[in-house]
Amino acid sequence: MHRSFRSKIRGLPRSLPPSLALLLFLLPALRADVALHPLFSDYAVLQRDHPVPVWGTANAGEAVTVAFAGQTVSALADARGRWLVRLAPVSATSKPQALVVRATNTVAVRDVVVGEVWLAAGQSNMASPLSSGSAAEALPSATDPLLRFFTVTKAISAEPLADVQGSWEPSTPESARKFSAVAYFFARELRLTQNIPVAVINASWGGTPIQTWMSLESLRREPPITRILADWNKAHVQHLAVKDHPQRMVAYLEDMKAWETDVMPAFKQAQRAHPETVEAAKAAGRPVPPSPKPARPEPVAPDPIAMPAPSKRPNTPTITYNAMIAPLVPYALRGVLWYQGEADASRGLDYRVSFPRLIEGWRSAWGQGDFPFLYVQLPANGRDPVPVAPSGLPFLREAQLLTLGVSNTAMAVTVDIGDPADVHPDNKVHVGHRLALLARRMVHGEHLVSSGPIYAGSSLEGGTFRIRFSDTGGGLEIGQAPWVARGVQPLPTDRLQGFYIAGEDRIWVAADARIDGETVLVSSPAVTQPKAVRYGWAHSPRINLSNRAGLPAAPFRTDDWN
Repeated sequence: MHRSFRSKIRGLPRSLPPSLALLLFLLPALRADVALHPLFSDYAVLQRDHPVPVWGTANAGEAVTVAFAGQTVSALADARGRWLVRLAPVSATSKPQALVVRATNTVAVRDVVVGEVWLAAGQSNMASPLSSGSAAEALPSATDPLLRFFTVTKAISAEPLADVQGSWEPSTPESARKFSAVAYFFARELRLTQNIPVAVINASWGGTPIQTWMSLESLRREPPITRILADWNKAHVQHLAVKDHPQRMVAYLEDMKAWETDVMPAFKQAQRAHPETVEAAKAAGRPVPPSPKPARPEPVAPDPIAMPAPSKRPNTPTITYNAMIAPLVPYALRGVLWYQGEADASRGLDYRVSFPRLIEGWRSAWGQGDFPFLYVQLPANGRDPVPVAPSGLPFLREAQLLTLGVSNTAMAVTVDIGDPADVHPDNKVHVGHRLALLARRMVHGEHLVSSGPIYAGSSLEGGTFRIRFSDTGGGLEIGQAPWVARGVQPLPTDRLQGFYIAGEDRIWVAADARIDGETVLVSSPAVTQPKAVRYGWAHSPRINLSNRAGLPAAPFRTDDWN
């Protein structure tokens, strides 16, 4: 026993039992200073015109007072030491203020402003940083102290966590390098058009399927999503088994240490060199090489929740939600930006259920009503051996289109600005712009066209289909994409392209299509008794219907085959 510790014990009355003496000595160390959730740190942005929850930890039963913008609100920490207060709504202000929390100690958060806070989430195309590709051209002019980001550190958990790792950063050429490029261009446009502070909390992870971002409650809700729940139950049983037998994890960590020494260095070097290899292949017109793999597979973790292999992305249901989304609740938000689906490209029919459930689950967790949920319909990617795909991305895009039936949602169509050869198209500025258009109209009430044409129905007139659309933006026209990937030929400007028609035999043929007012007439001499039309129904469709605002029409089909 340490000498100073023994001396302190000796100073206590001799009549006390040793265990009680030790407890009394430790009590001062067990006291916890008042602390705030990491979201309430220097440079934070609070949501305007909405009650603002502020929370943290303190000693159980301790009185905590929060002061901000002329308000003072108090609460008592509960038995677990958790406390929460709600500030009354505050108008937007660029004036930096201090948020001060007092209990037995005082914590002051510097340079807090009030504006709009958006949560950005998804996989690699949302995570892609501003320093990547052509997006980096924006870095020299990225200084804006009222555009701020909080990037959530990647993490997983079997149970919902209370905290995340991360910090607020005002935009500078140095800090913005790691910001989400899509979210940055979105936020930059809102800053320019609304003239208020704008913040983005970015919680994204490349390669993650939607099930990892869903809450357990949303999976269990009636009717339960049985397939994903079965995956969760299997993983949870393994997780509990490893918790009861920790030696399994010890053996795994020993194997992993050897793998990291013998295999990982060469693997990481190949990963770092891969982007240049991809660029060289594109420049030479060769197929893009696949991502590198380790010379020897990683040891298999005994616990799929606690320890995924380093080269693998999490795919266990709920585990990124638990660690990266749940801890953000109930921070006041204006809305959500979502860019995900590549990992679910083969599960379009499942996505019809899981995506609306995710939205409803997040809204239920926040308890803030149906906040705006803006999302990206996936861009072109992949080769098409046949012009009308029988599976894959078109069905995922259709699931995203159908999700517009969920209240207060909006979809940015990006099929025209993808890259057939690269799942990460080097064009994030137009994606951010199209999301910003949706917010400017839906949230800020600007009178502008925010969406391209959306299929609204069809009728058969003899041997011709008449296709109707919403969001025609003053009229339909033959459009041109604002960006074309390297090696992709521009589309024709004298005729519509991308419409296919089929009869009872379900054989698709390229159709003649022409604009008639705010409808499109589709026919083919090869199909005298047509039954269905599809538009843009391919992984990388060549399509050129847009409205007069230059926004592309979303792919659609009139049938329910397959």
